[in-house]
Amino acid sequence: MYDSLSGEFAARLWWLLNYYGHSQVAVLNGGFTQWEAEGRPTRSGIEKSRPSTFIPTLHPEFLVTTRDVERLHQDPEYLLIDARAPARFAGREEPIDPVAGHIPGAVNRFHGNNLSPDGAILSPEVLMQEFRHLIGNRQPQNVIVYCGSGVTSCHHVLAMYRAGIGFPRLYAGSWSEWIRDPSHPIDRES
Repeated sequence: MYDSLSGEFAARLWWLLNYYGHSQVAVLNGGFTQWEAEGRPTRSGIEKSRPSTFIPTLHPEFLVTTRDVERLHQDPEYLLIDARAPARFAGREEPIDPVAGHIPGAVNRFHGNNLSPDGAILSPEVLMQEFRHLIGNRQPQNVIVYCGSGVTSCHHVLAMYRAGIGFPRLYAGSWSEWIRDPSHPIDRES
């Protein structure tokens, strides 16, 4: 699968299909833009496919809820990674949500850092080095990724999977859900 951006929506669909147990999916590295730039064949129109039956097998271990984040966000055994741009994480700007900042205890790694300048996802070796530096020896189930609405954080899930680390857990409601409850703490950098 691919999208016309930097792979964020393709990564979200990839994650969703894996969540439903459909693991035979892949994201086109560099997306459609790179495919065209390399002069590869394209065509337009509606493709015909054969109908088939798919029986989902949910993987709830790929998700965390707001209650989980309330309980785990300050636990040193867990790491929350915010995939939004640094200015949004810091609370200096917030173009989408009514409240700026981040979940206390979270660290920031912009999802765009998973890409090379040409838009391709970084090599597994580079991703392994960068994510291991960030997460230490934590197991992937002890890493929680979030963003504004649960889309761009899936790029981190894909990157960690590509690196051979495994599936971190997604807080799908992300920042937009966290700030709905005014009793939730928020942090901002000064």
